[in-house]
Amino acid sequence: MANLIVRNLDPLIVDALKRRAARHGRSAEAEHRALLEAVLLHPKRKSFAEALAAIPEVGQDADFERTNDSANNDDVFD
Repeated sequence: MANLIVRNLDPLIVDALKRRAARHGRSAEAEHRALLEAVLLHPKRKSFAEALAAIPEVGQDADFERTNDSANNDDVFD
């Protein structure tokens, strides 16, 4: 196993980590490992509703209306 040293952490982050570890009944180091694993190896999947909500607004429906071409294009691929 590799070791990881994280320097220059805000004391608020360290305190939050310790509180979270205490709630889960483990050491701050074990909590740190669990957080890294959860975020990096098991990312939360978006629900279908979240994916739809993330789609950017690109215009009105009328901007994408299909127009029928009146020209005879039977030989378009010849």
